[in-house]
Amino acid sequence: MTIHQKMDAPDRRNRLDDMAQGVLSTPLDRPDGPLKVSGRAPYAHEVQPAGMLHGYFVRAPKIGRLARMDDAIARGIAGVETVISGAKLIRNPCQGTANVAPVQPDGDIYYIGQPIALVVADTFETARAAAMTVTFDIAEADRQPVNPTDYDTPEDQQSAQGDLDTAMAEAAFSVDREYTTPAHNSAAMEPHAAIAEWDGDKLLLRGSLQMLKYNRNEIADSLGIDPSNVRLLSPYVGGGFGSKLGIAPDAVGAALAAKETGRPVGVVLSRQQVFEATMRRSETKQRIRLAADADGVLSGIGHDAWVSNLPGESFSEPVTQATPFLYGGVHRQIGHHIARVSRTCAGSVRAPGEAVGITVFEIAMDELACASGIDPVELRRRNIPDQDPTSEIPFSSHKLAEALDDGARTFGWDDTLPEPGGRREGEWLIGQGMASAVRVNSLMESKARVTLQPDGTALVETDMTDIGTGTYAILTQLAAEMLGLHAADVKTVLGDTDLPPASGSGGSWGAGSSGASVFLACQGVRQKIAEVLDTTEEDLTLKDGMAIAGNRSVPLAQVLDGPVESEGHIEPGDTGDAVRQATWGSYFCEVAVNAVTGETRVRRMHGSFAAGRILNPKTARSQCLGGMTFGIGMALTEELMHDPRDGHIVNRDLAEYHLPVNLDVPQITVNLLEERDPWANPMQVKGIGELGICGAAAAVVNGIYQATGVRVRDLPATLDKVMAGLD
Repeated sequence: MTIHQKMDAPDRRNRLDDMAQGVLSTPLDRPDGPLKVSGRAPYAHEVQPAGMLHGYFVRAPKIGRLARMDDAIARGIAGVETVISGAKLIRNPCQGTANVAPVQPDGDIYYIGQPIALVVADTFETARAAAMTVTFDIAEADRQPVNPTDYDTPEDQQSAQGDLDTAMAEAAFSVDREYTTPAHNSAAMEPHAAIAEWDGDKLLLRGSLQMLKYNRNEIADSLGIDPSNVRLLSPYVGGGFGSKLGIAPDAVGAALAAKETGRPVGVVLSRQQVFEATMRRSETKQRIRLAADADGVLSGIGHDAWVSNLPGESFSEPVTQATPFLYGGVHRQIGHHIARVSRTCAGSVRAPGEAVGITVFEIAMDELACASGIDPVELRRRNIPDQDPTSEIPFSSHKLAEALDDGARTFGWDDTLPEPGGRREGEWLIGQGMASAVRVNSLMESKARVTLQPDGTALVETDMTDIGTGTYAILTQLAAEMLGLHAADVKTVLGDTDLPPASGSGGSWGAGSSGASVFLACQGVRQKIAEVLDTTEEDLTLKDGMAIAGNRSVPLAQVLDGPVESEGHIEPGDTGDAVRQATWGSYFCEVAVNAVTGETRVRRMHGSFAAGRILNPKTARSQCLGGMTFGIGMALTEELMHDPRDGHIVNRDLAEYHLPVNLDVPQITVNLLEERDPWANPMQVKGIGELGICGAAAAVVNGIYQATGVRVRDLPATLDKVMAGLD
C-alpha cells in the first residue's frame, strides 16, 4: 500500500493531536547518540574494506590552462598505484539538488586549489608525499579577475513597485547605507570523504553526503553510468551546513580510482582542501534604503545585493530572499548583481540568503530605530504586514509579533535604554541589541517505508540523512506515536539509496518532508489494522502495543498474522504558491565592549522561535543554539579571506578561520513558541534548522552600537573596527 498526498490544500485534520502514545513533542534523546559518543557510528571514511587504497589530490597553484603535467616521479614511488587525471575529475562541487554532474575541468584552472589530479597509493602518507612531487606547467589563459569588479544584473532577479526615490525624499526618517559581509566556509566537523568499490558495473560508495537521491544521479552522470548501478551509503554525517548537498571531488575521484585499480579507494579531504574545493558563501555588498513616516511606519524599502561566483555557475547567494515579505511598505526596489570571479565555487552555506541578508537588513532597521527615536522592538511591531506586501497573498501563519513579545519579556528588554555608551562597568561598555528572525519554508517530495511486525516492533526505512540535526530521533518518534509503540521498539534506517528516496537534508525542509512521508506510511499501516478490526483509521487508537476500536482492546499480535508494510509519498502542491510560508523569531543579547581594547564579549543571549509543531524540543532547541552560536561567529570573528593578488584563500584551516569558542559564547536560552501550520504539510511542522542564524549576528552588532556608539557596517565587528570608532 502507498499513501500519497499532494499538498494542494491545507491539511487541518490535526491527526497527530489524536494519537495516544505521548512520544511525540517530548525531548527524546537521540537514538544514535550512544553510537556517536562511543565512536561506534560509522562515518564515511571509517568502514574501510580490506586492501583499500588512499587518494590524495594534487591542486593547482595558479589560474590558467594546464599545459603539461609530469607525474613520473610520483608513479615511481613505492606504494603508488596510479595517478588519476583528465576530464572526468570534477573541479567544482555540485550545487544542492543539481541532479547532474558539476562542471568538469578539461585542463581549465579557474581558481587556486582546484583539484587537477589524484595520486592513489597504499597509504595516505605515501599518496600525500607523492602528490607533492607532481609538477606541471600552467599557461596563461583568459580568466575572470580574482576580485569582484564588473557585475551582471539579471533582469529576472530585479523587482520594483511604486516610487522608492520619492518615498525616500518625502520620508520623515530614512536610512541609506551600504554594508559588507565576508565570504564564509561551512567548515563542518567531518571533512568531505568517500570510499568507492566496484563489483563489475556496480558502484558502492560510502560518502559524507546530504541529499542521496540527487547525489546518486550526480555521480552517475559524472562517471557516465546508469544511476541504477550506483548505491550510496551515508548513514552518519558529521555536519554539512550545505557543503555536502551535492557531490564534491572526493566522491568522483574515489570512484574513478577504484575503477582503474580494481580495488577499493578512499579519499578524504584535508581541512585545507575542504576550504579550497567545496562551497563558500559569497561575500556581499548590500545597500539598504528605508523610508518611514513620523510614526516609524515604513513607506519604502530598497535592498540591493552584490555577490560573486565562478563563471558558468547558476547559483548566486539569494540575499534578498525574505526582504519582500518581512516588513510592510508600498514603495519597493530589489536588486541583485553578480560578478564572475576566479575564486572557489560559491554555493549554499547554512541559510543561504537570509543568513547575510536579514543580518544586514536588521542592522539597518536598528539604524532607523535610532534615527526615529522609536524602541527597536516597537518599530518592528509597527511594520508587520497583514499579508505578503509584494504578492498580495496571505501568510500561512505569522508569529513575528509573538516572537518579539516573548523574546523581549524573557530577556528583560529595556525599552528605556540609555544613550549609546551610557552604561559602563569599569573599562567595559554595556549595551543591548535585538533583531528579528525569518526564514522561508518549503516542502520537497519525499518517500518512506514503514513495516510493523506482530511482536510490536516497527522498521522505518528511507534514504534520508541525519547531518546532526536529529533525523533519527524525529522519524523514530513519529512512527512510535502513530503506531502506539515505545520509541525503543522502533528502528530507523537511513542513508542508503536502496531505500525509498527522501527529500534529503537541506533548506530546512528535512523534518517536514521526510517526516510527512513517514507520517503517511504509518497512516497506511493504521488503515490496514483498522480494516482487520472493521473500523476506520480515524476511530482506531494504538497505544502500548494494543489496538483499540470501540469497546475492544486487542494486542497487535492477535490482530496481525504477519508484517504490515506501507509506503508514504508526500509531494508539494498548490499550497506552496497560494500562501507565503515562513518561520519566525527574535534575538536579544547583551554585550560588553572593552573601552581599552575594543574586544566584544556577548554576556547573554536569548532567542524565541516559531516553526510550526515542534516534534522534539531537545533537537529543535539544539538547532537554535547552534544557529545563534553561528551568528555570534558571523558578528565577531568569521571571515574567509582571499588574497587580492591571486585570489587564493589565506586562512584555509581552523587555526586561522576563526569560529566562536567557549569564551565567545554565553549561556544561550531558547523559547519555542506554540504554532501549527496546516499549509506546510499534514503534520503542520516547519523547518527550524536554519532559522536560528537568520539575523542573529545583527543582534550582536546592534548591541555593540548601543554599548559604544560605534556602528560597524563591515562584518565581522573585529576589535580593530570597534577601536577605530572609539578613537
